[in-house]
Amino acid sequence: MLRQVGTARRGQISLAETQPEWSYLSAQPAKSKLLSLWRAIMKKPQAAVRSRLRKQASRQEGREKRVLSSSQVKPSTAAGLAKRQEEAAWQASVSSYHLFRDTAEVMAFRENLLNWYDREKRDLPWRRLAEGEVDLDRRAYAVWVSEVMLQQTQVATVIDYYTRWMQKWPTLQDLASASLEEVNQLWAGLGYYSRGRRLQQGARKVVEELGGHVPHTAESLQRLLPGVGRYTAGAIASIAFGQATGVVDGNVIRVLCRVRAIGADSSSTLVSQHLWGLSQQLVDPARPGDFNQAAMELGALVCTPQHPRCSQCPVRSLCRAHQKVERGKLLASQSLPGSPDVEECASSTEQCQLCAHPTEPWDQTLGVTNFPRKASRRPPREERSAICVLEQPRAPGGPQILLVQRPSSGLLAGLWEFPSVTAEASGRCQHEALLQELQSWAGPLPASHLQHLGQACFSPLTLLQVVHTFSHIKLTYQVYGLALEGQTPVTIVPPGARWLTREEFHTAAVSTAMKKVFRVYEGQQPGICKGSKRSQVSTPSSRKKPSPGQQLLDNFFRPLIPTDSSNLNKHKQEEQQMEREKQALC
Repeated sequence: MLRQVGTARRGQISLAETQPEWSYLSAQPAKSKLLSLWRAIMKKPQAAVRSRLRKQASRQEGREKRVLSSSQVKPSTAAGLAKRQEEAAWQASVSSYHLFRDTAEVMAFRENLLNWYDREKRDLPWRRLAEGEVDLDRRAYAVWVSEVMLQQTQVATVIDYYTRWMQKWPTLQDLASASLEEVNQLWAGLGYYSRGRRLQQGARKVVEELGGHVPHTAESLQRLLPGVGRYTAGAIASIAFGQATGVVDGNVIRVLCRVRAIGADSSSTLVSQHLWGLSQQLVDPARPGDFNQAAMELGALVCTPQHPRCSQCPVRSLCRAHQKVERGKLLASQSLPGSPDVEECASSTEQCQLCAHPTEPWDQTLGVTNFPRKASRRPPREERSAICVLEQPRAPGGPQILLVQRPSSGLLAGLWEFPSVTAEASGRCQHEALLQELQSWAGPLPASHLQHLGQACFSPLTLLQVVHTFSHIKLTYQVYGLALEGQTPVTIVPPGARWLTREEFHTAAVSTAMKKVFRVYEGQQPGICKGSKRSQVSTPSSRKKPSPGQQLLDNFFRPLIPTDSSNLNKHKQEEQQMEREKQALC
């Protein structure tokens, strides 16, 4: 409408600077009408911006709802009614001793905990990044990465990995464009390697399917993003987006079980349900992210598993476990006989599903560490593997070692390792199986050079072993070594294998177990007889005497080197004899 706008004194608009179509207006009324019209025009860009933001938010919410509706199966009316009845029955079976019935208690818990957190919280890189980030998606990404890394991993270990990760991939778009090899390489040594893979899968889904915007609610985060469970979703939603939703992790479980004296198995479905209910009841709606971090910080710094510092706890006045300890001390000091305590759970221990089982009575010597109680874990299943470090000492550019890539799914998916085969406990024929595996990657190899590590330093029957425990598997590696001396270096390998220098190995995407194996190999090179850590390597004093069959196999695998030409015939005869014995065993 106005093609030319000038600025007169004090910001007024001159009529002379407008188009001729306004010339019919009289002097004073024209100025007044024009000024009103001009103000309306100037407001339009701001209104357009606000409208555009509202439309963007509406579209994002619509996308989340459409995806949720397509993936969510709505329960039937009967099922919903049954669930409500089940919840009502559960609440009725729980004693108020394990609940926060008083609103004043809840308010005091929030205030005391947040005041303590403001004074004592640790200065951590993900907190600094989240607090200083204005962009919500980048803030959510910073929280997301930290929460995934902190699963089953100590803070001290995560700090360096987190810093390097955020420097390399500061945004979701950067991570989405990275290769899985790069992700595995940076994650190497952090453990639970599927976490890094799923984190990248989630980043790609946000970029490719959600318009680059992270879902804002715990429900949509959990349903839309791979690898994001209930805890991680609640942490991102509360810390990054301010949603008043509680979280429950190992630290929070410990705090809540002690504060409300919950002695039943904390891993059971019923107790887990109750803990999530408590966390939702307690979370501060004004500062949900800070409250959740404070609860976790309390469990990490004060309410620790073995040596809690109750004197420094900001909520000890509300802690049932602490009160129980103090009452026990008072009774002991006054030499009073034990009597029913009105502060204890009013329900019968056989009926209350949150109390400890009668077969597990309170142990006064343990104090508050009586809580929480967990069911005994099933021991990890044991597996054995024969593994070989194949090296080319005279390769161009320096010594090189052979690595092969694991399958894209399963344990240590996509990582690199030394060639290996599954080994039976008896060790029968594993030498031949391992040699065949090596030859499938590197071509013909001298069988006589493949030997158990440790023979140079210990007895001929010694086999050095590396033991590494994963979350559910205890894997014992029987370590072999083979150096290709005097051979033409192998330069061509099939897909899924590659030769690396020792320096490249230390920065490659390999597991901690492979680094243990390589340390053993390095320590057993000619002229070096240094041992490894007792927890990693099996030595002669810690191993049982081999069976006769194992001794026969070990004697066969032991390299026999004739000292002079007169022994060649004898050596050949011994080889033939042992070959016959080996065939009989295999």
